[in-house]
Amino acid sequence: MTTEISTTTTPARGLALQTFDDAWRFWQMVAKTEFAPKDFRGKPEACMLAGQHAAEIGIGPMQGLQCIAVINGRPSIWGDAALALVQSSHVCEWVTEQVEGDGDAMVATCTAKRRGYPQATTVQFSVVDAKKAGLWGKSGPWTQYPKRMLQLRARGFALRDAFPDVLKGLVTAEEAQDYPTPEPAREPVVVRPKFDAAPQVTPTADEAHMQQRRLAVSKVSDVGKLEQMQATVEERLRSGFINGRLDWLTGDNGQEFTHEAAEHEVQA
Repeated sequence: MTTEISTTTTPARGLALQTFDDAWRFWQMVAKTEFAPKDFRGKPEACMLAGQHAAEIGIGPMQGLQCIAVINGRPSIWGDAALALVQSSHVCEWVTEQVEGDGDAMVATCTAKRRGYPQATTVQFSVVDAKKAGLWGKSGPWTQYPKRMLQLRARGFALRDAFPDVLKGLVTAEEAQDYPTPEPAREPVVVRPKFDAAPQVTPTADEAHMQQRRLAVSKVSDVGKLEQMQATVEERLRSGFINGRLDWLTGDNGQEFTHEAAEHEVQA
């Protein structure tokens, strides 16, 4: 595996970077200076990749650092650099641009002629197109320099249509900046129960019988019936019928009351 760095197709000017180590040391130095644009400052890895990308489309390393921009994770080229790159190519015969009209009637036109082709490529971008794309009146350059932005958008489309081999699929940075920023992926929401479900406990026969009796007592709302039930219980206590269960009534021994009263006694 070679460590040589790709060079431009034009004769080298200035410092020639022939090896990976030479390029790495060079970009480490550049990243510490104000020659590096803000997005590349302090990032020698990004500087090195931008320089290599520029070399692949025929631009020198330092020039590429000023011309290449990474927007939303995608490399792009500034509009003026795209025009310069195309005009310096032998396949370009000529490129003309103009902006006509005023206000909402403005229309930018870019015509590019490729050598050997019978017809030129013409692209127009109007205020109507900008409004459809949600760009007209957008804060920033579209408000400050609307005519210039129309011109750059028409240029970018025309140059990509006429010279895709020269631009190597790069879009203009001005166009890339207008793309909506993708939202980061969100983890799916998992709904979990707040508390664990209580285990189902099947009551014994005695417990079920006692629950029924307690339910019957709770449904009695007549004071006279309650007094009659109390008198029945006291009579059974005096007769000794439920002798030995008094401790359960006072809760001393923890035993359950197991006497099964007749249905008519409970309802009496």
